[in-house]
Amino acid sequence: MYNAETPSRAELPSSSKLLRSTLLAAISAIVILVAIVLPAEYGVDPTGVGRVLRMTEMGEIKQQLAAEAAADASATPVGSPASTVAAVPANAGTAVSGTPKALDVIPKTAVAPVANSTWRDELTFTLTPGEGKEIKLRMTEGDKAEFQWIVNGGSVNYDTHGDGGGRSISYEKGRSVPADDGALVAAFTGNHGWYWRNRGPSDVKVVLRTRGQYTDIKQVQ
Repeated sequence: MYNAETPSRAELPSSSKLLRSTLLAAISAIVILVAIVLPAEYGVDPTGVGRVLRMTEMGEIKQQLAAEAAADASATPVGSPASTVAAVPANAGTAVSGTPKALDVIPKTAVAPVANSTWRDELTFTLTPGEGKEIKLRMTEGDKAEFQWIVNGGSVNYDTHGDGGGRSISYEKGRSVPADDGALVAAFTGNHGWYWRNRGPSDVKVVLRTRGQYTDIKQVQ
C-alpha cells in the first residue's frame, strides 16, 4: 500500500500567509455581496455598480414578486401545483421580418385564439390561487419571437422580462390580464419570457403559444 510522504514544516504555509489568504477571501466575499448579490437579489445597491450592470432592476423585480407572493399567502391558502411544465426542446427558428422593438404588443382586446398548426410550441399549465410560474425562451440579441397566451377561468398578473450575462430588463407588466400577444425582441443574448401569478380565488389554466427565433423554451420556476 502506497503512503504519501508527509510534507516538511518548510513546505507548509506560514501563519501570516494563511491569515493574509483568509483576509483576502473575506474581503472578496464582502465585495461580491455588496456589489452583486444585494442588487441582484434584493434591489439594494449601495455602491451603484448594480445599477450600471443592470442587476438592481432584476432585484427590484424579484422583491416585487416576493411581496405579491406574501400578499397572496396571507389572503388565500396556496395549493400544490396542479401541473409541471418540463423543458421542451425546439427546432431552429424562422426569421420574422420587421424592425426590432423592445416589445410590440397587440391591444389586449384584440387577442384571439389562433390555429395551433401556425405555432412552433404550445405549453399548457394550471395555476392554483397564489401560484406563480416562469417560462423563458433562450434567444440571441435581436432575435424576434411572436407569442400568444390565454387564461382560461380567470386572469393573472404578469411580468415580461429577460436576463443573461449579468443584465436584466423588464419589458412589460400587467395586473388581472386575461390574455396577451405580440412580438418579443431580445434586447441582449439570454433568457426572455414571462412570469405569471394567479391572484384569483380559483384555479386557472394558461395556454402559451410561441414561434420565431429562439433556441428552446423551458420552465425556469
